[in-house]
Amino acid sequence: MTGPQEARLQEAPLQEAGPRRVLVTGGSGFLGAEICRQLVGRGTETASLSRRPSTVLDRLGVRQHVGDLADTDAVGKAVTGCDAVIHNAALAGVSGPLRPYWTTNVEGTRNVLDQCRAHGVRTLVYTSTASVVFRTGGLENADERTPCPERHLAAYPLSKARAEALVLRSDGSDLATVSLRPHLIWGPDDPHFLPALTRAARGRHLIMPGRGTNLVDTTHLRTAAHAHLLALDRLHRGEPVNGRAYFITQGEPCPLAAMATLYLAATGIRVAWRSVPPALVHGAATVQEAAARLTGSPRTHTLSRFLVNELTHPHWFDITAARRDLGFTPPVGLVDGLRELAHTSGRPEILNRALAELAELAELAPER
Repeated sequence: MTGPQEARLQEAPLQEAGPRRVLVTGGSGFLGAEICRQLVGRGTETASLSRRPSTVLDRLGVRQHVGDLADTDAVGKAVTGCDAVIHNAALAGVSGPLRPYWTTNVEGTRNVLDQCRAHGVRTLVYTSTASVVFRTGGLENADERTPCPERHLAAYPLSKARAEALVLRSDGSDLATVSLRPHLIWGPDDPHFLPALTRAARGRHLIMPGRGTNLVDTTHLRTAAHAHLLALDRLHRGEPVNGRAYFITQGEPCPLAAMATLYLAATGIRVAWRSVPPALVHGAATVQEAAARLTGSPRTHTLSRFLVNELTHPHWFDITAARRDLGFTPPVGLVDGLRELAHTSGRPEILNRALAELAELAELAPER
């Protein structure tokens, strides 16, 4: 005879491993395009909502919607017929006034949530950032119990923290939500981390505040996208990850100077870290921010106290929760990712030399 539990299991429809149709907001961006690539690669019908069309997404066969997050009609049209949304679109930066960040990151997120509920979307994965918890003095081995600071150091992390709170409060029976917090995403065609480092390079030197010994976490592009698909599938299957936030990194914190110089070496640029007194740079950042307020500058990637704090203090995270709840393991290691990048640049010998020099220094360092 079949017992009650076995009968219920037989009557229940089999749930798919993942949703059939997914919308990725910001699909034309750095991380968004990789998420779309991985979704398409496993056979998921994929759509994108971005402010501009993408030839990369065209080649992938992604259905593209062009529009702004603040446009209710555009968002509503994009989410119609979708089982799930990966809300990845955002305005990112280290400086600038609050209003543009608030409009895109907070009001835009509220609009996406409203349209998901209006059109019967069942699951939403939100791309947050580990910077929502960053504070003066940095963080070491921080986990999800770490609260957001009372005062954020810049408009970007403030707006992302507020948007993440909206997403997690929206979790319920009609819409399951989860938030991921990747940190310093890098990889091929990186439009953020690499250009910033390149701008700081002067000849054979990388001009930076501090000694660069502070440990920092980073996230390879494929690792970040992989985590989004894991979270998406677990939400879809009704596993208890909803209403939570998870840090996502490589799980290999590295001294900033080593990471920065290796990353540049992987792209064919050989430099040595050159320290500038942090107090001097912090003072310059304070002046820069005051001038920007007076002139109403909208620039989002200028010198700021937030940036100086990140360059001079540790920020690395405990990813135990993501490993446990999402089944997360970085699909590419730190050094392997750098080697892949070096081969795409056509100058792997530069990275190999930098890695050998770091290994030699480690051997010469006194034991603790």
